[in-house]
Amino acid sequence: MSAPYPFAALVGQDSLRLALLLNAVSPAVGGVLVRGEKGTAKSTAVRALSALLPAVDVVAGCRFSCDPAAPDPACPDGPHNPPGAFESRPARMVELPVGASEDRLVGALDIERALAEGVKAFEPGLLADAHRGILYVDEVNLLHDHLVDLLLDAAAMGASYVEREGVSVRHAARFLLVGTMNPEEGELRPQLLDRFGLTVEVAASREPDQRVEVVRRRLAYDDDPAGFAARWAGEEAAVRRRIVAARELLPSVRLGDGALRQIAATCAAFEVDGMRADIVMARTATALAAWAGRTEVLAEDVRQAALLALPHRRRRNPFDAPGLDEDKLDQTLEEFSGEDENESDDDPDPDGPGGGGGQPAPDDGGPQGGDTAARPEAGADGEPQTPGGTSGEQAPVRAAEPFRTKVLSVPGIGEGAAGRRSRARTEHGRTTGARRPRGALTKLHLAATVQAAAPHQRARGRSGPGLVIRRDDLRQAAREGREGNLVLFVVDASGSMAARQRMSAVKGAVLSLLLDAYQRRDKVGLVTFRGAAAEVALPPTSSVDAAAARLESLPTGGRTPLAAGLLRAHDVLRVERLRDPARRALVVVVTDGRATGGPEPVALAGRAARLFAAARVASVVVDCESGPVRLGLAGQLAGELGAAAVTLDELRADSIAGLVKDVQGRSRRAA
Repeated sequence: MSAPYPFAALVGQDSLRLALLLNAVSPAVGGVLVRGEKGTAKSTAVRALSALLPAVDVVAGCRFSCDPAAPDPACPDGPHNPPGAFESRPARMVELPVGASEDRLVGALDIERALAEGVKAFEPGLLADAHRGILYVDEVNLLHDHLVDLLLDAAAMGASYVEREGVSVRHAARFLLVGTMNPEEGELRPQLLDRFGLTVEVAASREPDQRVEVVRRRLAYDDDPAGFAARWAGEEAAVRRRIVAARELLPSVRLGDGALRQIAATCAAFEVDGMRADIVMARTATALAAWAGRTEVLAEDVRQAALLALPHRRRRNPFDAPGLDEDKLDQTLEEFSGEDENESDDDPDPDGPGGGGGQPAPDDGGPQGGDTAARPEAGADGEPQTPGGTSGEQAPVRAAEPFRTKVLSVPGIGEGAAGRRSRARTEHGRTTGARRPRGALTKLHLAATVQAAAPHQRARGRSGPGLVIRRDDLRQAAREGREGNLVLFVVDASGSMAARQRMSAVKGAVLSLLLDAYQRRDKVGLVTFRGAAAEVALPPTSSVDAAAARLESLPTGGRTPLAAGLLRAHDVLRVERLRDPARRALVVVVTDGRATGGPEPVALAGRAARLFAAARVASVVVDCESGPVRLGLAGQLAGELGAAAVTLDELRADSIAGLVKDVQGRSRRAA
């Protein structure tokens, strides 16, 4: 239905509409990633694009949408030579659900028929449906890793391969990839992020008149959908004609040497990785010129292409917000504005592209910046540990530079969401055994299937060389892989932690663990305790960068209500266990072990720790105590929790074999 287009056009998302239209003009641009808060018409705009695309010609009866002018010679429904009859149909927009199975995405082979009859009975998946159309992934940042891998392969090769125990099917899969996401729910895997040609940030309009018009149009559509669509049909037809005209003009657009040098200089100045950015910028600038009805790429096309193609390629770590310094961009373009093919020999300076953006700001990177030293704080030169002494709230300190941490994992084998931290029974990974399939067979265990069928061959009257296979003989491969966990940080922000500027090192360690959680596809949560109580600074979420932002602004000072922090963490885990029972938790307690807040603080902290141990929650205590005299209180806390203890320095390594031991056994002993 074409009706959503007026809604998308109203929200003030000019960059979003332009990025989608440029991909409609030139699918080689590589797709669009739309980032923005909820309720900003991201999905509405994407779904409106399919109504604006010209119709496509396909071979009649082909399930894989082969082009009659150039049919796929390896098409499973082929051969199509000669192509014969063809039909024209609207371009498809296929939506990939976040929870889709692998077979739903790439298609499925009937393994029973393949083994028993020797035929390739193939049911096409979403990649086949999306060929020569749009593949749309809502909440693409929540897509499981194994589906991301399949998307990356198909996007890189323009084809999809389905392999099942030696039976292989291949078909063409060239599509426009469009994804939408809310950054609050987690960031996108870097490999997939780079596959999107363009990215745009969207936000709801703050203009009352525009918001009123959005509501008015939505109500008008609800009252009369057909009449509303007819009212805007003329404008949509005009946009469709303009797309067709731009496609026809595209081969005639000239990308001069001057514009090409501006593109290369811009990518070099912003230090983007690889060469994909240069290629995407060139294709985008060419599409911009064609969309404007020109045959020459201008500097304004290069500038707009940079704003769409570079922001998401400049992130150095998941805590960096995507963006582009427009002053630096203008400076680079101006420096290379006079260099065209007739002037390219006048500038012998080989350092131009690298130095064109030559004055990068020192804080051009992520939120950590280049300065990792903590700022001095008033009142932080002594430890306020006396019973009657408390310090006031101190200004937040900056985190030290993050580092690569050792691997912390949950003992045992889980069945949670796919990830990269702890052992789990999954659909992907190494084969550990076989079982009868529950529902559709997805991963055949060939040896176990043959073993189950072999004793019954005489009774089944086998006379030929092949086995007689029945459905009861089929065995599903049992696999072991990795899962993502809930990593709940319980951080001591009291005055004793702020003393001698230890909080900078502590924040750096937690930031490092957050980076590790991002790479391992975990959910994270943050509980802090200081003064008289504990608070949930960040409820469990997939947005690791949100946790990093909360950590950066974390104030310190006051007494140490350790028991309150543990009890609050226990409540968070209890609620989260109801929401996501399959996801196991790992609690990381960051403290020096002191307990000074509340009545009988030490005894209360001990009781809270034993409550944790009784619940058999996997946990690690990061001992932040420093100085020549150490009390070993964090180690005592680890013993009561049934947890492993590790110092800040011991977090720095490639592995941590033996650090996280059998927590359940230790919990029983502690209880």
